[in-house]
Amino acid sequence: MKRWWMIRAGDNNELIPIWKDKGIASIGWPKLGDPRKYSSKEEMFIIADNVFAENKPSTRRSWINQVWRFSREIKKGDRVITYSKEIREYLVGTVTEGHFYNETVGDPAYPNNIRVDWEGTTVKRDLLSQAAKNSLGSVLTVFRVDNWGNEFEKLLEYPFVELDETNEVEESEIIEELVNRALVMVQDKVDKLDPWQMQELVGGLLQAMDYNVQVSPKGPDGGVDVLAYKDAFGFEKPIIKVQVKHRKSSASAPEIQQLLGANPIDANSLFVSTGGFTSQAEAVAKHNSVRLVDLEELVDLVVKWYENMPNEVRALLPLQKMYVPE
Repeated sequence: MKRWWMIRAGDNNELIPIWKDKGIASIGWPKLGDPRKYSSKEEMFIIADNVFAENKPSTRRSWINQVWRFSREIKKGDRVITYSKEIREYLVGTVTEGHFYNETVGDPAYPNNIRVDWEGTTVKRDLLSQAAKNSLGSVLTVFRVDNWGNEFEKLLEYPFVELDETNEVEESEIIEELVNRALVMVQDKVDKLDPWQMQELVGGLLQAMDYNVQVSPKGPDGGVDVLAYKDAFGFEKPIIKVQVKHRKSSASAPEIQQLLGANPIDANSLFVSTGGFTSQAEAVAKHNSVRLVDLEELVDLVVKWYENMPNEVRALLPLQKMYVPE
């Protein structure tokens, strides 16, 4: 099977005229020098840790992987595409020469080059299947797109024919998958909080719901980690008492009973357990009207109320908003 590569033409497609004129495709990271001089990716990682010290380790590793891929894996005969946002079309070409390092052949800020025979015919993004559009939306500079090679070949041969998407993944399913992946990532972040931070997160969630909150200080809490009131003095009911267990093991029935027996006795009971609950605990909670919240539901609530949470609590779990089509 022929290999297909997506290579982004700079931050704003500014390299496309140079690429077409010089018959090349190129990427940057000139601080690394010629990547062919490194005998392994590990050697490149060591250099990157110094020259890109201000960037996150995960970002540095991603960059090195892309430079290594571009310089070592793209071969003569491979197919290459790049996207022009201005005209919403993909340029398609064939690699005629593998990697060479040269600061003068194109833009000096992008000294890693391959030779490419760019075709005159382009592929309109609007004609691609939804699945292909989503896959090609990656923010990486260099990545494989073998799965969509046949689709591009058909559109190069028949540039005005819309492809049949009856067998493609529905857009709604793709959006659902994106949302679910994001929620799982947030769950992982929440799971990494320590027990005291988890108490602060639950307290911040209740504050977002317009409760006045008292979070227990570090140390023995007598079965209650958070108290929540509707008024500032704690006179107005309902009062909520909360126990937070942040661990891998499930909360047990005796722990539910401990919360019920803790002061204030007449308060509503909320039990948060990131490790879930035993069946016995669920039975006791149901019989005594104790509200149970596991990790999955906690994250759903945090995402829903996040923008109303105090800044110091949001700092424990930095999130950014993502928009998807309705």
